[in-house]
Amino acid sequence: MSIIDQDQFDLVVVGTGAAGTSAALEAAQKGLSVLLLEKGKTTGGSSNYTEGLFAVNSYLQKEQGIKVSGTDVLKEEVEYSKYRADSRIWRNYVDDSADMVQWLKDNGVEYEGVQAMGAGEATWHIYKGMGFAVIHDALLPQAEKDGVKVLTLTSAIKLFQDDDGRVTGVRIRAAKTGEEQDIKTSAVVLATGGYLNNTDMMSHLTHYDLDRLTPVSSGKGTGDGLRLGWSAGAKQYGTGTAMLFGGYLKDPAEPSFKMMTSQMNAAAGQQPLLWVNESGQRFVDESVVYNFSYAGNALYTQNAVYSILDQGVIDRMSREGNFMGLGVYVKRGEKMTQVQSEIDAAIAAEKSFIFKANTILELAEKMGMAPEKLAETVAHYNADAGKGNDSKFGKPAEYMIPVTDGPYYGFKLNVGAFCTMGGLQVDLENRVLDQKGQPVSGLYAAGNDASGLVGDTYGPNMPGTCVGYAFFSGRNSGKNAAAYVKQDSVVL
Repeated sequence: MSIIDQDQFDLVVVGTGAAGTSAALEAAQKGLSVLLLEKGKTTGGSSNYTEGLFAVNSYLQKEQGIKVSGTDVLKEEVEYSKYRADSRIWRNYVDDSADMVQWLKDNGVEYEGVQAMGAGEATWHIYKGMGFAVIHDALLPQAEKDGVKVLTLTSAIKLFQDDDGRVTGVRIRAAKTGEEQDIKTSAVVLATGGYLNNTDMMSHLTHYDLDRLTPVSSGKGTGDGLRLGWSAGAKQYGTGTAMLFGGYLKDPAEPSFKMMTSQMNAAAGQQPLLWVNESGQRFVDESVVYNFSYAGNALYTQNAVYSILDQGVIDRMSREGNFMGLGVYVKRGEKMTQVQSEIDAAIAAEKSFIFKANTILELAEKMGMAPEKLAETVAHYNADAGKGNDSKFGKPAEYMIPVTDGPYYGFKLNVGAFCTMGGLQVDLENRVLDQKGQPVSGLYAAGNDASGLVGDTYGPNMPGTCVGYAFFSGRNSGKNAAAYVKQDSVVL
C-alpha cells in the first residue's frame, strides 16, 4: 500500500501556507504536475491568521488615491535592515507587488481595502475573511481545479539528489501510519514557515528569552524546510530574526492565539501609556508601540515588564476608543466596550498576568516590586503629565496620561511573535544557494524559509510585507521551477 497512487510529479511543494499554495498554483498554471504536502490536518499554516499583504501602485491604492513610491519603500526597508536585506530581492518584490494583488484577485481573493498600521505607510491590502478565506476559499480550490494533488498529515522527511547535486526526489511520511514513500521529482519548493515553534532551534539560532516569548502561530513552524535544505548542502543564512509585535498577555490555560481578539490584551500591551520594569522604573518612550517590532525589542531590554493602567484610562478607552489597536483584530480607535468585563473576568479567575489594587503601593506589593520605587515612578510620571512634558524619554504629550484614579491594574507583559524569518539564502529566482553561493539545482525556498527581506528586526512600517513576500516568493518559486523543469525535460 502507498500513501498516494502516483509516485512521480514535476514539482513537490512542502507547506500549504501563502508561499506553498502560491507556488503550487503558479506551477500548475504553468503546466506542471504538482504534489502539495501539509504535515498537519489543516492547510494554510500561520497564513490563516494573516490580515493583508503589502503592495505599492495596486489598483486598490489607485482607487483610494494612495500614492507610495516603490523606490522610497525599497530604500527605507534596506536602510531599516542596516543593509542586511537584499536590495535586489526588494526591488523585484516591490515591482511585482501590484501584479500580485491582481493575481490573487484573479484567483478568487476578495479585498476590503487598503490601510496603514501604526505610523506606517498605507500599503496593507486587507483581504476579506482573513488568510483562512484566501487559502481555503480561493487559492486551494483553484489549485486543485488546476490539477494540484494535496496530501495532508504527510511530511517531507528526505531529499534525494544525483551525483551532481540535482534534486531527484523526496521521501514522504504519513503521520497516522508512519508509512513512507519515495516520490520522484525534478524540483522541490520548501515553504514550511520557519522555526518559531522549535524551541531547540530558537535557543540556538536567536537571542530571545523563550520564557518571555509568546508564539502566536499555527504551531507548525518547526524548521522542517530549513533542515531539509541544509541536509541538501544549502547555506545556513539569515537566521535569528523573529517578527515581534510588542506586549502580549500569556494565559497558560489558553492557546496563545485567543488573546489576539482580546480588548484587555490590546489595552494592556499595545497602548502608549505607562510601562515599568521589575524594579518599578520606566525605561522607554512607550509610544514605541506604534512600531510593534521596536516595541518588542524595547521590552527585551528589561528582565520583566508591566503595564500600569488606572480606572480613568480604562473608562476613557471604553467611551472614546483606544490609542492603538492590534492589526485588524482590535482596530485602532475602537471603543473598548468589552475591556472592563474582560478585566473583571481575569481578576475573578486569578489569572497570573493581572494584578488589581486600590493604591499604587498595594499594586507594587502584588507585582513583587519595591512599593516606594513604583510610587516614586508614578509620582514623577504624573508630574510630567501635568506639565505636558516627558522629562525622561520625550514621549509626546498626548500620551502622558496621569495615573491617578483607582483602582489600579498591573499587567505582566510577554513579547508576542508571529514567525521567524530566514534560514536559506536564495537568489532572484528563489533558488536555494549552497555554501559557495551556487544554486542547488531543482531546490527552491519561499516565505519565511527564505532569507533576504529583513535584518535583525522586521519592518512593520510597511505593513503586510511578510505575508506579501510569502505570496510573491511562492509564486516566483513556482514560475521559475516550471521553467527549470521544462528546460530539464528538453535537455534529457
